[in-house]
Amino acid sequence: MRFGCIADDFTGGSDIASFFVKGGLRTVLYNGVPQGDVMPDADACVIALKTRTQNTKEAVKSSLVAINWLKEQGAQQYYVKYCSTFDSTPEGNIGPICDAVMEEINVPYTILCPALPVNGRTVKDGCLYVHGVPLHKSPMKDHPLTPMWDYDLVRLMNAQSKFPSVKIPTSLPELEAEEFIEKFMNKIDTSRFYLVPDYEKEEDAEKLVQLFGDLKLITGGSGLAEPLAKVGNRNVETNTFEQSKSPALVLSGSCSEATRNQIAEYEKSGGISYFMDPVKLLSGEESVENIWNVIAKNKDTSVLVYSSDTPENVKLIQEQGKAEVAERLEKATADIAERAVNAGYHRIIVAGGETSGAVTKRLGFTGYHIGESIAPGVPIMIPIQETRIRLVLKSGNFGESDFFLRALSLT
Repeated sequence: MRFGCIADDFTGGSDIASFFVKGGLRTVLYNGVPQGDVMPDADACVIALKTRTQNTKEAVKSSLVAINWLKEQGAQQYYVKYCSTFDSTPEGNIGPICDAVMEEINVPYTILCPALPVNGRTVKDGCLYVHGVPLHKSPMKDHPLTPMWDYDLVRLMNAQSKFPSVKIPTSLPELEAEEFIEKFMNKIDTSRFYLVPDYEKEEDAEKLVQLFGDLKLITGGSGLAEPLAKVGNRNVETNTFEQSKSPALVLSGSCSEATRNQIAEYEKSGGISYFMDPVKLLSGEESVENIWNVIAKNKDTSVLVYSSDTPENVKLIQEQGKAEVAERLEKATADIAERAVNAGYHRIIVAGGETSGAVTKRLGFTGYHIGESIAPGVPIMIPIQETRIRLVLKSGNFGESDFFLRALSLT
């Protein structure tokens, strides 16, 4: 196994798995650490966790369990995959997880590389941008669970990590980069640290792989997965599966601007949609049974069920209890997905990392084949245990406005 990867949520796992496949590596994706005598026959193994919003202590613990399992499987290199828009609160889990993994596999330094230029995430002068807008001024500043309040990666990481970070220009030749790193090591009073390279254009990836591709540990978004995979790969073709003719269901819990635009485009096309009102769910005025009746009446076409809303409305709703609202919505969405699969819906499309995690946990599939991508970082996934099913799980910010329509046409 060339790469053993842990991801902070399920959509993050499917995201990086798709790029490993695109780079030519046989890749398997697991929802959590596999149990029993599982021996993945793959070049890259991705374990999706739920560490993005998990209690920090538990997030670190589950990350180390996954890393040690990958170590037992013979992984040569490790990849800690987190959101390409980072998590800029001081209480974020990226720092503690990366610190713990560095110590566990005993490496002196690694890189912080959240960039994914193909999806508009770039790093310039050590600062993170979303489609050219500083992270803390982008729509991500209003994320309901992990708001983005800064864009300087060194400042962000210094608030979370016990080890220092330093920006390193990718324009440096390899020998000068080595001298830069050595000088930094000599002047700091710590055994470990992070390097923050710039990554503005897709072509920068080649330079980054040249400089850092041999590191035992890499951390970041999925931007380096494909170029890393292409180094010495065996040109394995992506798995191909026939399109399904079953009914389809679209579920959205993401409140990102991108997802809200995708919902609007779906409705504009004439698609049937239903708003799952969190307030009514909490009061008992709305129920899964009622929502399912709407879906069942329209089985001959696709139905979109969404709780996505504007940041302003989300804040008002969360006044009733952020954790309770999130838990109730995730449970209701998972209930609906389970009913749909049991009723013969073999095409399930989900938007939102936490929502996707709740759905996949309920459906109970543990391993996936990775198929064609609907958009960069969003593949069609086919459960190993049930190859009739087609799952598409997207991070809230991914995909163009016609994403749901495209997903329905390709699954």
